[in-house]
Amino acid sequence: MEKVAFVFPGQGVQFVGMGKSLVEHKVFRDVFARAGGILNMDILSLCLKGPQVELDRTVNTQLAVLTYEVALLETMRALNPLTPAVLAGHSLGEYSALYASGSLGLEDVLKLVLARARRHENGIPPGRAAMAAIVGITADQVADLCRENSTEEEPVDLANLNTPIQVVVSGHIRAVERVMNKSKEGGAKMAVLLQINAPCHCRLLKPASELYRKDMENTTFKPFRVPVIPNCDPSLFYTEDNAKDLLRRQIVSPVRWQETVERMTSLEIKTVLEIGPKRVLSGLIKNINKDIRLFYAGDAETLLKATSAMTV
Repeated sequence: MEKVAFVFPGQGVQFVGMGKSLVEHKVFRDVFARAGGILNMDILSLCLKGPQVELDRTVNTQLAVLTYEVALLETMRALNPLTPAVLAGHSLGEYSALYASGSLGLEDVLKLVLARARRHENGIPPGRAAMAAIVGITADQVADLCRENSTEEEPVDLANLNTPIQVVVSGHIRAVERVMNKSKEGGAKMAVLLQINAPCHCRLLKPASELYRKDMENTTFKPFRVPVIPNCDPSLFYTEDNAKDLLRRQIVSPVRWQETVERMTSLEIKTVLEIGPKRVLSGLIKNINKDIRLFYAGDAETLLKATSAMTV
C-alpha cells in the first residue's frame, strides 16, 4: 500500500455535540473515562453538552480537542490497525501526533497540554492580543507587513504558514489590526480576526514558553515508533532528546504547515488521513499538493468510510 500520514488539527475545531455519533463505541468512551479520571473533570459531557462558552475557554478547548483526537484514533485502531509512515499535527494537534507515535501515554500528554493551555491562558492579559487570518497575499508579503508594523511594545509575528496564500498573524491587537489594514490595501482577499481566547505562536509568549520548559521537567519521552514532523522545524523529526526543546519553541514559533506537507511529499507520502472533530487540514493540504489522496475521520460515518477505504 502507498505510504500514509496521519495528521491532527488543533484549536478552533471544537463544537458542542462533538462525539455524539461515537459514544456507542466502547473504545471511544473508555478514552474519555480515563481522561476524565486523570483531569478530574467530565470532559465527555463538556464535548457533548457544552455550553459553548465553556468549551471555548483555552484550557477546556485544548483538553477537549486532544482527548477527542486520541479517542478517535484508538477507535480507528480497533477497526483498522493501520500504521502510518509519518505523523504531524497543527499546533495543538502536534500533541495528538506525539501520542500516536507511542512516545507519550495518555496521562503524560494530557498533563502537558493542561500545562501548555494554562501558560497560554495566563501568558497575556485578556484583550491585549489577537490572531488574524490573511488570505490572498504571500507569506513574504505578510512577513514584511509584520516587520513594518511591529514595535517593541506592540509586536506582531507570523503564526501559521498554512498555504502559499494563507497566513495567520499573532501579537498585540493594535499591531495585528495594522497588519490587517495594510494587507487589505496590498491586495489581500480577506483579513479577519480569529475567534480565539489566547494568541499563539508569537514573541509575546516568550515568558510562557520558559515557564513551560519547567512544566516539562518530569516528563519522559519514550522512543518514537512512528516519526513526527515538528511544526517549528519540519526538516527534523522528534527524538527523545529534542522533544522538550521543540515543544518549548512551538509556543513562540510559527506553525510551518506548508513546509510540513512538502516534507511529507519528499518522504513519498501519497495518502493523508486527517483525524479530528472538523475537517480543516485536508483543504490546506489540497492547496499545497493536489496530488495527495485525502481521507478524513471525524465522526462515526466518516470514520467507517476511512477505515473501509484504507486497508492494512
